[in-house]
This record gives sequence, structure tokens and C-alpha cells, in this order.
Amino acid sequence: MTAVLSHNDVGAPTQHFEVRPFPAPVGAEIIGLDISKPINEEDFTRIHRAHLDHHVLVFRDQQITPQAHIDFSRRFGPLEIHVLHQFQLKNHPEILIVSNIKENGEPIGLGDAGVYWHSDISYKPHPSLGSLLHAQELPSEGGDTLFADQHLAWEALPADLQQRILPLKAEHSYLAKYEELRAKNPWRPKLSQAQIDQVAPAVQPVVRTHPETGRKALFVSEHFTTRIVGLPQDESDALLAELFAHSVKPEFVYRHTWAPHDLVFWDNRSLMHLAAGTPDHLRRRLNRTTIVGDTPF
Repeated sequence: MTAVLSHNDVGAPTQHFEVRPFPAPVGAEIIGLDISKPINEEDFTRIHRAHLDHHVLVFRDQQITPQAHIDFSRRFGPLEIHVLHQFQLKNHPEILIVSNIKENGEPIGLGDAGVYWHSDISYKPHPSLGSLLHAQELPSEGGDTLFADQHLAWEALPADLQQRILPLKAEHSYLAKYEELRAKNPWRPKLSQAQIDQVAPAVQPVVRTHPETGRKALFVSEHFTTRIVGLPQDESDALLAELFAHSVKPEFVYRHTWAPHDLVFWDNRSLMHLAAGTPDHLRRRLNRTTIVGDTPF
């Protein structure tokens, strides 16, 4: 991946920051970097390398504007415009509001995002490279996000199961659990036909290869994966249930407890994530950008 350098980034002074791995299977925090300031190519290369090595980066204390969030995200590639246009940030369609807050009786964002394990946008031909979630307002309890390393999940499978699933493909659908979620959560909007047309199912490899590191990873999720192509439904269901359970074992998972102004950047090619949930009476709001990826192989 080649960094997108703006005029202001060329020759920008070096920022002195630390990459500090978590005592967890995956993840690291970045201390001392201000992403609202110009980032030169050398610093960006360090950030990019850390993202590939650790799969989820937590940039601490990023007191930034939505535009700075967008500009930093764009350094990694073009940005996705989410199908739920109802929850785009005003004047910034690249940002999806993730929130349980209601104003005048109406939700301001997607309140039940991430209630099932998933990799973002796996239901499109070009799933997301990564997503960046920026804390705006945090609850006094709850609201954690869990990340499961799918490289470790693949590597821990028995060799015979690896060989069985390596050639398989699976269907992913945004609509797989949509109506089930709407039944539980009245704030989740009914999709228009135009929105449904944007999210036709996609077929992906069950095991994908990371395009930058060459490492293999499981690429199925309880949220979006509906069936293994070419298998009878009962056999498909049984195999997916086995893979879903295996892929999120505790030894693959980092649990992130949010701090004010955290910006969390995860690699959707390497990880799945899950929202642990927030008590209904406590307010939570985050802004999310999502980077377009390439065709899985």
C-alpha cells in the first residue's frame, strides 16, 4: 500500500511516538502521535507497519475534528459510504455515527452496531481494508469492543480441517440478520429498495490471504455469512457453527475498554470484532470511517 501524501505532509517534521503492544493476543497502542498534524512518509510507514503487525491500533487522546479523522483515514485508501445514509454525519458522508443516543425521540446513529461478530463490509465484492472508530461520548460502564485475530484462528485449526475448508467459498449477506435486529431494535431503519439493491450478497473465500502480508485468515462471520457454496444446507450449517465457535476463542481475543478520545483502527482482513454492549440508560457515541479494500483471494 502506498501512502497518500498531501502537500502539507511532504517534509513534515517527525512526530515522536511509541508503539506499545498490548499484553493480549492482538493489538497495540500508539502514544504521542497527533493525527491532526501533518504526518511525513517515514512516520506513516511506521504506523502502517504497526497496523500490519498488530492488526488493531489504539491512537490515544486524539482530540480531532471529523475532517481530520477523514483525512487520516484516506491516507490508507478510498472511503466507503455506508448504506445507512440516515446515520451519516452532517456534511461528512464518509462518517457513520455509531450511537445509542436519541434526540427528539429519533436515533442519531446506529445503536446496535456490532452485536454479532463480523468483519466490516464482507457482504460486498470489495470488503473493507479497515475501519477507524473515534470516541465522542463514552458511558461510565460497558461499551467495550472485542477483536478476534483470524490469523491465529486459522493457524490453530487441525490440519485436516484446514485442508477441507481451504478451497471452499461462502455467501455473505448484509440482510442475513437485518430483520431480526429490526425486530429487537425499533431504531434500526427499514431499508428502501434502493438500499437493498446496494447490498446484494457476495461470495468470498472461507479462508482469505492477506494481500500485504500473505498470511491466511478465516473469513466467515456469524453476522453476515449465510452458507457454504456447494454444500447441503445441514452440512453447511454444521461447518459454519464449528468455525464460528472456534474463531472467537478467548486465546484469539483482545478486549478494548475505551478511554476518552481513543481512535481505534482495525484491519478487517485480519480480524473480526464485536460490541460488548452498553446499558440503555448510558449515552455512547462514536464516529466511524471505513476504508475500501480489494477482492479477497
